[in-house]
Amino acid sequence: MELGMVGLGRMGANMAERLVKGGHKVAGFDPSAEARQAAAANGIAPATSLAALVEALPAPRAVWLMVPAGKITDDTVEALLPLLAKGDTVIDGGNSNYKDSLRRAQLYAERGLGYVDCGTSGGVWGLKEGYSMMIGGDEKTVEALRPIFETLAPAKDQGWGRVGPAGSGHYTKMVHNGIEYGMMQAYAEGFSILKHKEEFGLDLHQVGEIWRTGSVVRSWLLDLATDALGKNPNLDGIAPYVVDSGEGRWTVNAALELNVSAPVITLSLMERFRSRDSDSFADKLLASLRNEFGGHAVKKE
Repeated sequence: MELGMVGLGRMGANMAERLVKGGHKVAGFDPSAEARQAAAANGIAPATSLAALVEALPAPRAVWLMVPAGKITDDTVEALLPLLAKGDTVIDGGNSNYKDSLRRAQLYAERGLGYVDCGTSGGVWGLKEGYSMMIGGDEKTVEALRPIFETLAPAKDQGWGRVGPAGSGHYTKMVHNGIEYGMMQAYAEGFSILKHKEEFGLDLHQVGEIWRTGSVVRSWLLDLATDALGKNPNLDGIAPYVVDSGEGRWTVNAALELNVSAPVITLSLMERFRSRDSDSFADKLLASLRNEFGGHAVKKE
């Protein structure tokens, strides 16, 4: 099966390379000439524009987007509209907000075009291990793309599936990432408690290795944490500043809209916000309040 890939950053290029290795023909476009050149070295036919990409594909066309969520995705979706023909399909494999995916799917349906939202997990390891894909869209449209999903997944019958109609793929991926926030926070807090028990002199890498086998807290995230501690036990040179790419916020918003209690995910998001405040006014006020009502000492800067 032939596919067009828009966005040849690390993940998009890796996905295209996995497809090529699986026997598919892939044409790719990226605004960066360097990215196109690197992709060409891995068997991906480079296109110098969206129009050239669409022209290179046989009908009915399938175009996979791996571009940042938000305006860039919107601009790409709109730019493709006049280039595509009835029966063509766009797959958004990025981390779009599911509400945006619903809107885009409706726009494409009105033109006789397919729109599939594919929440994709696997990161930089996906090229080797395969990708987990949560897919939303018309059942027949998704089924027609089965060879693509089977090649990208860890196995033909594992790690992927159509979870529901348009929007449901990105909704499911949103919640997946919200859970990820909570799991990462728990590992971070647990290892921090271990590190602060200085009299035991615990080797955090050793503890992680023990937990990786047989423990009820074993997971891929634990594997990654353990590997990181093995390379850099004190995490030297890493600033205590944690960004978020939006999915955690969207998950918390969805919980609020549905009246669902989600304290762990919500607090993990708040901790990410807290990590960015190097001059916390709130903490200064807390210290001042303790001094005002109890006479507790205030530590000076």
